[in-house]
Amino acid sequence: MRLAAAGWEAELLPARGAAFAALRWQGREVLAPLPPGADPNASQSGAFWMLPWTNRLEDGAFPWGGATHHFPLTHPAEGNALHGLSRALPWAVEEAGPAAALLAQEGEGGPFRWRARLEVALSAAGLRLEMVLANAGAAPCPMGFGWHPWFARPAGCALSFAATARFPTDARKLPLPPEPCPGLEGGEAAWLGLDSAFAGWGGQVELRRPGEVLRLRASGDWARHLQLYAPPHLPVLCLEPVSHVPAVINRPHLALWGAMRVLAPGEVLRGGISLSLEES
Repeated sequence: MRLAAAGWEAELLPARGAAFAALRWQGREVLAPLPPGADPNASQSGAFWMLPWTNRLEDGAFPWGGATHHFPLTHPAEGNALHGLSRALPWAVEEAGPAAALLAQEGEGGPFRWRARLEVALSAAGLRLEMVLANAGAAPCPMGFGWHPWFARPAGCALSFAATARFPTDARKLPLPPEPCPGLEGGEAAWLGLDSAFAGWGGQVELRRPGEVLRLRASGDWARHLQLYAPPHLPVLCLEPVSHVPAVINRPHLALWGAMRVLAPGEVLRGGISLSLEES
């Protein structure tokens, strides 16, 4: 699926988790583009959706409802299941136009039964994303969601965002109790190599790339937590609005900083993201 408006172009893959294969502004790559024919679930490019949990799930175990549900370890060396279930499933296209689309997905697994609706729109203001995630099951269930973009990271980038705490990680990249942190400000020396969650995020982040400034703003259930992944061996940077602390279902002592919300049947999570770019 291709959308375009006001110098923006997006390529989406509804049958492959509604992943972004590409996002461009004035012909410049905003996201690292997915190579032709590549699997969006195995490629460090484009962008994908995380639900009904986000980031790492320790041992692939999800304790809820008097049972422990187990999910395949997508990263067996770490012993973790990553990024939920949605990205392996198709989305139905309910509406589509030249610059906007509405997609829907229903899925289940373990204790989860969900229904999601996603709106993607391009305009002169940039990219706008809106998602509603509903508990479609008959019993209450904890749920979470997030967006995982692989932004193109040329040399000479700088970041700026506010937060109140950062989670160090153990050898399995799982969160430890957080440390006070005002956020990040500065060039690569301040953040390259990090793979950390931030709590108390203000919902805004600015990525300054040579010649341009990218601004991401999150709202609703996405506005409190940010996962940052900056691999030094790849020219990409992940700035992920998420609704809860990674692995928090297995680490309840971290729930104070961002538990998964327990949704009653029919109850929803809502989140919005806007992405804009301007020349600097």
